[in-house]
Amino acid sequence: MNRYKPGNKLTLLRNGDGYFPALERVIDAAKHEVWFETYIFADDVSGRRVAAALERAAQRGVTVRVMVDGWGAKYYLTASLEQSMVAAGVEFQRYRPEVAPWQFRFHRLRRLHRKLCQVDGRVAFVGGINVIDDSNTPGHIPPRADFAVMVEGPIVIPISQTMQRVWALVQLVRSGNSDVALFPDHVRGERAGSQTAKFVTRDNLRHRRDIERAYLAAIRTAKDEIIIANSYFFPGMRFRPALKDAARRGVAVTLLLQARVEYMLLHFATRALYGQLLHAGINIQEYHRSMLHAKVAVVDDHWATVGSSNIDPYSLLLAREANVFVRDNGFNRELKAQLVEMVNTGSRRIASDDWDSRPRLYKVAIWVSYGIVRLAMGFLGFGGNEWFRKED
Repeated sequence: MNRYKPGNKLTLLRNGDGYFPALERVIDAAKHEVWFETYIFADDVSGRRVAAALERAAQRGVTVRVMVDGWGAKYYLTASLEQSMVAAGVEFQRYRPEVAPWQFRFHRLRRLHRKLCQVDGRVAFVGGINVIDDSNTPGHIPPRADFAVMVEGPIVIPISQTMQRVWALVQLVRSGNSDVALFPDHVRGERAGSQTAKFVTRDNLRHRRDIERAYLAAIRTAKDEIIIANSYFFPGMRFRPALKDAARRGVAVTLLLQARVEYMLLHFATRALYGQLLHAGINIQEYHRSMLHAKVAVVDDHWATVGSSNIDPYSLLLAREANVFVRDNGFNRELKAQLVEMVNTGSRRIASDDWDSRPRLYKVAIWVSYGIVRLAMGFLGFGGNEWFRKED
């Protein structure tokens, strides 16, 4: 699963305006099967369009399997929309539905945060875009900024296999049996283009650090430029030194981060890291034009990633995530152009001098937030020293 494979065709999709029409077209062309995973599936205009496409496929005899996260879908997916899909013949499962607030268990934090779809073993989608309308941004100006990639070629096979395994695991946990094989047969994917890429997942068994390692390998070998756009950026003790070392050896490092407040505690805790990053020569741009939900990066002219994984403890230590990593100059140039446009038209640069001169009360607030996040991680017994250990 973690090897680069040539022969792929990758199409970059930005925001729901690019993603949902492409997704609908591919589902409408399905002949045999559609597998779909998402963290959020909202009963809104976009959600109903996707649901209608899934229903049409099921009604013409296509096997359609949909899995949503038990927590992510809790406040968005209505019973009526779910029942409509099931009535049309869609097979439906929830990943870890146990979300009662008075029954806390650590494993409930291990969510299905991936956003995946594969159709007929021929086409797949990987990215950070949930099934929710871009205009659904309460208190913020739409559209939400996010990316996905449509994939054709050999890496569709590992995407299909990981979706099948998770489906089977959930069935086995629920009922003790599954109508889907836990270990799919090995299949060789057919070439569809000339691009080289690999599909990487993060789980709590064999692939705990695969996404983080792929990022770190690219950062440590970067020669000219690193651009990372991330909605929730709270890097650990491996990631921060790697970025600072890159900046010190002359690599232009740009972080495009969220300016708008969505989760207050993480918003302030993230800013506790700004001082050390700025002093290392890292360019921090805060995106204010709309809600930033992207999880993408570009390194030099040969490496890029699009996926669901943020750079924070939740994504890198707890949740199921999935990213595509790409080695292709053309794809890199396209994604870089999109990110540069976002920096130039929708972000504000954080200057080191301005940051140092901010009010003392503000700095107290961010360090208190950082301390709370650190204590929370320690309380959960996960990520303590490895995430917060003092750097040399």
